Amino acid sequence: MIFRTLLAATAALALSSPITAQTDEAEPAAKAEIAYEANSASETLSGTFGGRSIRYTATVEEQVLKGEDGTPKAAIVTTSYVAEPRDPSRPVTFLFNGGPGSGSVWLQMGAFGPKRVAIPSDARDDGAPPYPILDNPDSLLDVTDLVFIDPVGTGFSHTIGDTKGEEYWGVTKDAESVAKVIRMWLSENGRWNSPKFLGGESYGTTRSAAVVHELEGAYNDVSLNGVILISTVLDFGAGAETEGAELGYITTLPSMAATALYHGKATAPSVEQFVEEARQFAIGPYAAFLLKGQNASAQERTAVRAELARFTGLSEEFLEQADLRVSSGRFYKELLRDRGLTVGRLDSRYTGVDYDNAGEHPDNDPSFYGIDGGYTAAVNHFMRDTLGYETERDYVTIGYVGPWDWRLEGGRDTNAYLNVAPYLGKAMRENSGMRIFVGQGWYDFATPFFAAEYALTRTGFPQDRIEWQYYDSGHMMYVRDEDRRKLSEDVRAFIRAR
Repeated sequence: MIFRTLLAATAALALSSPITAQTDEAEPAAKAEIAYEANSASETLSGTFGGRSIRYTATVEEQVLKGEDGTPKAAIVTTSYVAEPRDPSRPVTFLFNGGPGSGSVWLQMGAFGPKRVAIPSDARDDGAPPYPILDNPDSLLDVTDLVFIDPVGTGFSHTIGDTKGEEYWGVTKDAESVAKVIRMWLSENGRWNSPKFLGGESYGTTRSAAVVHELEGAYNDVSLNGVILISTVLDFGAGAETEGAELGYITTLPSMAATALYHGKATAPSVEQFVEEARQFAIGPYAAFLLKGQNASAQERTAVRAELARFTGLSEEFLEQADLRVSSGRFYKELLRDRGLTVGRLDSRYTGVDYDNAGEHPDNDPSFYGIDGGYTAAVNHFMRDTLGYETERDYVTIGYVGPWDWRLEGGRDTNAYLNVAPYLGKAMRENSGMRIFVGQGWYDFATPFFAAEYALTRTGFPQDRIEWQYYDSGHMMYVRDEDRRKLSEDVRAFIRAR
């Protein structure tokens, strides 16, 4: 049975004639109160997940955030999948995507939700509709209930009344709002003592660290059993591409090596062996060369250039013109220039064709426009037609949420080097039961795997509670069928091992 509550907004004015027994001045009018009725829809469904037949309730609903005076300020939409009969001892996992500005459609309709959209698994464009929307046996519903969260400005989530989006758009502001939604959901569903997991993809991993800080950083904390990081970006200095910043060249080199090997521009027995060689070269001779700057010797330069060419598949002539420092954008355009192709940013297995072959950077990312049509169609069809969610709003898959406030606690030095990884280290040190799962694709330039390794191997992280898994695809590894199954099995085992 579908339960539908139509969104409504009314203004109730409480104006009355002032009583002036002691003064001739009228009292100020009371502030108008906004009555807001949250929108929701629900449906009971069933499917087979992880080999188990599960009956579950799917609910899409607005969680209303209020100001200190009780005025509704924002409606954050959650989509929950809860196994029936309800069991408060079951784990519950809260999930979101990134951007910032991305809805949860990608993890929900691609990886962990009970339905998924089927797009080509071999890095081909998804073309035009109709797109198959299938039962997803790789959903995690056999081991955990699932709650997908769309922060303000993404999905169907929105501000209310005169509230500005900027009140929620920032590393800390966003994390505070998501943490409030999690607390609200736990209270409304009687799940405070359930095992709890938090997971995000891309900027969603940044959000995960910041939300952990909000949930566990005070005495009234929400302790977590685990954090699931998919395509991780925590230390933004590790990948910054700005003049004078050298670390990004080091952390992207192994991704370039994997991509060159995939496209036949390098040779090696396996991607695992080749990227390990690239790691060692990157943190050894290449890092030393970069740190010396113009003080590096001609002999060092010659040796580094030759190895750099072997790993990247680029010519020594091009590398010399780039001063042995190749930005990601230049790599996308240059690697397959001789074939008239570019490679993708989110997933460098994908190739694209630009307007012409002379430019320095690609016209667009073929690994994004190769998947967006299918996912957009799928989430709208499922929410509106299957679950019966009625709204005139567009579902925002990727939208503008700006200006984004990147400031953290700590002042000048903290914000000169944006890094949320210490939030996770502190939480692990203060919660002996919290573990971290990290899933990375070899062909991901948006959040390179070596940058994630760098961020999570600094001082303060208990390494025995961090699990690493790698996939033969890119940023959204679940678009490849084999990797979706592997990701599901890996995360399922992580949750079961609590």
